[in-house]
Amino acid sequence: MESSQKRVRPAVVVVMGVASSGKTSLGERLARHLGWPFRDADSFHPPENVAKMSGGTPLNDDDRKPWLRAIAAWIDDLRATGRNGIVTCSALKKRYRDVIVGDRPDVALVYLKGSRELIGARMAARQHHFMPPAPLDSQFAALEEPGEDERPLVMPVDLPKDEIERRVLGELGLG
Repeated sequence: MESSQKRVRPAVVVVMGVASSGKTSLGERLARHLGWPFRDADSFHPPENVAKMSGGTPLNDDDRKPWLRAIAAWIDDLRATGRNGIVTCSALKKRYRDVIVGDRPDVALVYLKGSRELIGARMAARQHHFMPPAPLDSQFAALEEPGEDERPLVMPVDLPKDEIERRVLGELGLG
C-alpha cells in the first residue's frame, strides 16, 4: 500500500486523512519520537472556519485558501531555516496537497486510510472535538486519495498505533 518511488529523507512530514483517522495521534507520536515541532492544521484555521465547522457546515474552497497558505508558509519557514516539523491536515483534495506539499521533495505525505464505518465509529466515540460526526460523509465524498505522483506513504488505520508509528518512521528513514 505504499509508494514504490524512492523517498528522500523528509524535513517535514504531512499526515493526512479524514477526521478521526488518527492524524493528531500519529503526528504527536512522531514529533515526540523525533523531537520535532508539531502543529495540527486545526490551529491554522481562522475563527470563522472553526465556527462554521462547529455548526456542522462544511468549509468551501474559499474558506480553505488562507488556511492552506498558512500551513504552507509554516512548512516553508521550517525548510528555509533548516528545521524539521510534523503537521497534520485533512488535505482531502489534490489541489490542497499541491499547496502544502507540492513539488517539495523533502516534504513527505503520510495518508491514514480507513473505511467510512471504522472512522465513523471512532468519531462517534470522540469527545472535545469541534466537528460533529455528520460532516464525515462530506469528507469522504470530497476525499481524493493521493496518487503515485504525490509519493504517499499509505497507512491503514486499523493497525495498532505503535505499528503505524514504527512503519512510518522506518519507511521514511527516520527510525
